[in-house]
Amino acid sequence: MKRVYKQVAVEPVDGGWEVRLDGRPVRTPARQPLHLPTRALADAVAAEWDAQADEIRPHMVPLTQLSNVAVDRARDQHPQMVQAVFAYAGTDLLCYRADHPPALAERQRQGWQPLLDWCALRYDALLVPTVGVVHRPQSEGALAALRAAVDALDPWRLAALQSAVGASGSLVIGLALLEGRVAPAEAFTLAQLDELFQAEQWGEDAEAAKRRAAILADLEATGRFIAALQAG
Repeated sequence: MKRVYKQVAVEPVDGGWEVRLDGRPVRTPARQPLHLPTRALADAVAAEWDAQADEIRPHMVPLTQLSNVAVDRARDQHPQMVQAVFAYAGTDLLCYRADHPPALAERQRQGWQPLLDWCALRYDALLVPTVGVVHRPQSEGALAALRAAVDALDPWRLAALQSAVGASGSLVIGLALLEGRVAPAEAFTLAQLDELFQAEQWGEDAEAAKRRAAILADLEATGRFIAALQAG
């Protein structure tokens, strides 16, 4: 999409803020008004649009994309999004550990177990780790507690959680990022722990490095989105 606007502004509306391009409000892909809940998020979205050059590149407006998800999907398709995010709970990345080499197993234990302990205390959801990749069912109580936590989120935080979980492959890491338990860089390191270990042992692969860079960018954008929601 070509940039045809010159001015970007933020204006108050009922219940929030909106970004206007040459006086026209930005809308979602579903043509709904993009009303943003905090001034900080509106300013961040406006900054994305103002930073565009001749063409609008979707990957350069990640906060706008997350906001679109919140309005078009997390609000209108809440049960479906909750189920999609919750689906990660039964096979959470942090619960499947290696037994070899010992250095990797120890790194997983040191990095992942504190988050499982936090999850148990924060949500009353004790997830039990196992060795290997064979599925180990988690308790119904733990899964019910995690589903309730996801279901209680407003559309904006549900959109943030979906992004974090999709990038990290872990509901626990996603919740920890949402709650401020970990920063985006730490969330990335924990999510990519196995891959980073392999790169240390065998050297870097260009395609893998490119994929990890995209994951880090997604988590950093999600972190900025969360911070803007909290800033008010």
